[in-house]
Amino acid sequence: MNTYCRFFAATFTVFSLLLVTLSASQADETCQSPYMAKIEGQEDFVYVWTLGVEGLGDGQDKLVTVDVNPASANYGKVIHSLSVGGRNEAHHSGFSDDRRFLWAGGLDTSKVFLFDVHSDPARPKLHKVIDDFVASSGGVVGPHTTYALPGRMMITGLSNNRDHGGRTAMVEYSNSGDYITTHWMPTDEELNGAVKSGQFADGYGYDVRALPRRNVLVSSSFTGWSNYMMDLGKLMGDAEAMQRFGNTVVVWDLHSRKPKHILDVPGAPLEVRCAWRPEHNWCLTTSALTSKIWMIHEDEKGAWQATDVADIGVAADLPFPVDISIMADDSALWVNTFMDGKTRLFDLSDPMHPKQVYEKQIGSQVNMVSQSWDGKRAYYTTSLLANWDKKGEDNQQFFKAYHWDGKALQEQFAIDFTSAKLGRPHQMRFGAYALYAGTKAEQLQDDHLASLED
Repeated sequence: MNTYCRFFAATFTVFSLLLVTLSASQADETCQSPYMAKIEGQEDFVYVWTLGVEGLGDGQDKLVTVDVNPASANYGKVIHSLSVGGRNEAHHSGFSDDRRFLWAGGLDTSKVFLFDVHSDPARPKLHKVIDDFVASSGGVVGPHTTYALPGRMMITGLSNNRDHGGRTAMVEYSNSGDYITTHWMPTDEELNGAVKSGQFADGYGYDVRALPRRNVLVSSSFTGWSNYMMDLGKLMGDAEAMQRFGNTVVVWDLHSRKPKHILDVPGAPLEVRCAWRPEHNWCLTTSALTSKIWMIHEDEKGAWQATDVADIGVAADLPFPVDISIMADDSALWVNTFMDGKTRLFDLSDPMHPKQVYEKQIGSQVNMVSQSWDGKRAYYTTSLLANWDKKGEDNQQFFKAYHWDGKALQEQFAIDFTSAKLGRPHQMRFGAYALYAGTKAEQLQDDHLASLED
C-alpha cells in the first residue's frame, strides 16, 4: 500500500472512531483535533496556561491545574502550579495525539514548553523546552496554535524574525519535539500553487484546524510581533499599525500540506472551528475587527468559499470577538467578545444564517471559552495579551466554571488569579485520570481516593 493510500486508510479509521465518540456522548473540549484521544465522561482537571505578571507571586508564566470534578474534595480549587521561568507571553496550548504531552507556546520568546500530563495528571511536569524554534523553522516567530496530527504537531506562527511583521508559516514537529519542516503562508509573490479568490494573499497566520473527511487544513490570520506586543491603546491610535492585520483564510491540502485556496476574510479572522457531523463540510471563524461570523465551506462545484453569515453585537462598538466554541452536534456556537466581556450563543440550525439566542456578561473582559463535549459545562478565562488586557479595575483576571442547562449559564465557582498571585489566565485544556488506565496515573488516582476514604 503506498503512502497516499495509507494516509487515507488512517484517516478513515480515525473518522470512524470519531463517529463512535459522538454517539457515546463523551466529555472533552469540542475544539480539539479529531486525531486526539478523548476523555470519556467528566473531566477531572483544567490546565490553565497563565501569563506571569511582574511583582505578582513569582512573576513567571505557569501551568495551573484546577480540580473541576464535582465528586472531588478539591473541587473548585487550584491543586498545582508549575512555573516555567520568566515571562514568554504565554498564549495557546494543545495536546499531542496520544495526549501524553501538552505543548504550550510563548508569543514573545518563541519558546515551546512540553508538559508531561500522563505520569501524574494532577501534577504535570515540564518535560522539554524547545528554545530554537526560530532558528530551526527558518525565522518563524510567535508559536501560536499547537495542533495534533498523527504522530506530529503542527505549530502556527504569527510573525518572523526579519521585520517582526505578519508574514509567517506553519511549522511541523514530531511528537518527541524534533523539527521536521516549515510551510510558509502563501503570498502574492509566492502563491505556491494556491488559487487567490479575492484581493488578499498576505501571508499572515494564526489558527489551524483539520477537516480530514475533505482532506483539508484551514488556517486563519492575525498580526505580527510588532503589533501584538504593543499596548492596545497605542496600537488602536496608530493608523499604519491598524493596517497590519490579516485578511485571509487559507485552505490547505491536508496530505501534501500545500495551499489550495486563499479566501478573503477581512478584519483578522481568529479561531477556526470545524464541524463534527459527517454531512457538514464547513468550518467557522470570526473576524476580530469587523465583528462577523464567517463560514468556510464548499460550494456546489466543490470549490471552497468564505461567506459572511452573521454579525456579532454591534461592529461600531468594537466588541472584538475572540474565542469561539462549537457544540459537538454542530447545533450552536459560543462566541466570546473581549471588550464587553460577554459570551453569546448562536443557533446553527441553519449554519448559513446563525441567530443569536443567548448572551451573558462574564466579566469586564473575557477571552477563552472551553466547552465540554457533552455540552453541560463551560469554562472561561480573561487574559487576551499582556499589553492588550484592560487597565485598573477592569483588569479582571479569573477562571470561571459554569453549568449549561440548555437555557442559561449557571456559575459554579470562580478563582481570582490576581488575588491568588498566579497571573493572567489564558488558554485551558482538560485532563482526566481515565485517559491513562493501567498507568501510574491510575494508581495515583486510586491512592488519592483511598486517602479521602481514610
